[in-house]
Amino acid sequence: MTAAAPSTTDDQRFADLHQVLEQGAMRKAARMLNALQPAEIAHLLESQPPKERELVWGLVDAEYDGEILTYLNDDVREQLISQMDAGELVAAVGGLDTDDLADLIQDLPVTITSEVLKSLDQQRRERLQTALAFPEDSAGGLMNTDTVTVRPEVTLDVVMRYLRRLKDGLPDITDNLIVVNREGYYLGVLYLTDLLTHDPEETVAEAMTLAVQAIPATWGAREVATRFEQHDLVTAPVVDENGQLLGRITVDDVMDVIREEAEHQFLGQAGLSETEDMFAPVLLSARRRALWLGVNLLTAFLAAWVIGRFEDTIQQVVALAVLMPVVASMGGIAGTQTLTLAIRGLAIGQLSSKNARWLLWKELAVAAINSVVWAVVVAAVAAYWFGDPQIALVIGVAITINLLAAALAGALLPMALERFGIDPALAGGVILTTVTDVVGFVAFLGLATLFLV
Repeated sequence: MTAAAPSTTDDQRFADLHQVLEQGAMRKAARMLNALQPAEIAHLLESQPPKERELVWGLVDAEYDGEILTYLNDDVREQLISQMDAGELVAAVGGLDTDDLADLIQDLPVTITSEVLKSLDQQRRERLQTALAFPEDSAGGLMNTDTVTVRPEVTLDVVMRYLRRLKDGLPDITDNLIVVNREGYYLGVLYLTDLLTHDPEETVAEAMTLAVQAIPATWGAREVATRFEQHDLVTAPVVDENGQLLGRITVDDVMDVIREEAEHQFLGQAGLSETEDMFAPVLLSARRRALWLGVNLLTAFLAAWVIGRFEDTIQQVVALAVLMPVVASMGGIAGTQTLTLAIRGLAIGQLSSKNARWLLWKELAVAAINSVVWAVVVAAVAAYWFGDPQIALVIGVAITINLLAAALAGALLPMALERFGIDPALAGGVILTTVTDVVGFVAFLGLATLFLV
């Protein structure tokens, strides 16, 4: 889970809390703080510099610690966990739902993990091991193993009496009961609305629906989010490769997937991680960002090297130095538009090898139209500025070439990077910039060498 941004009303409450903290009224601050929802407290913690964060964390009631930790990003969670002793951590995470515990236990020290496992009963330990058997970004990693199942042959009246006995044991966000046979294989779901409105003497088999397809545990998180979106699901059963029920996924977990994906796409374009703490130590942040700065420096040197190959041409026609950034900039913008569209298509499952060729031709056609339009505009400006129609022709052709190359790179790069196991959101922008700079400079300066010198 991740903490959502607060609303305007929440902003006012946070401002009031900050004011109370500044005044040193710790008891009042503690009351105000613990009246917030765990996700709101997590957002408040992420919004504080380290020292203030420690102060706020110390005011939180211990009973909320575990749930709050599940909403924090990885960096902040790691910082707070390092400040807690073994007893506090075991007590904090012991009462969590299985899916939340599975996410959190991987960030705990090994000694604490063993203590947590010892504190669980046999059933919870087995459920936790089931959840941990799958990658975090898979359906199996997202699912909660706490489910309510019924058999198809029992009557609805029996089901109603069974639910009354459960009382508070009914899992959160329960909109249906999962129907399984005696061997635990998934058959369908019984919606609570059908349970309440059908004749109590009917059997589950008569009232259940077969329309809800189970999600394989091996599906990726993106596929799960797409299924929820397309079918307007609130919950969905998860099965193994044989169709045996393993657990269920709820819409709140899917919302976390969508939010994290959006943050990843947004921050990835700047070479940042969505798990990074905004108030992380200076040296840690500097070290993390140094890698992409270094990569960018190498690509900048490559572009500079290309320019250096045409040093004599630039010295003879000074106007070229003035106009070079125009060519590179136009290609960069056009390429970024196509790249962003392609990355989004991959993220939501709309782009694949089956339709990539169609997208490529479409983007090349768009680039061809725009290149002609803007080549004419730039050529006219250059001709008026420098009074040289040859320079105007050269820059017009160069822009056309670079926009077409940018569209080609923007459409192909995401799929190529994903095939090699490289995140397109992180690496796509850097590579695209290199392509558009190099192609733009070679086209512009190369044509100028041929026709102007």
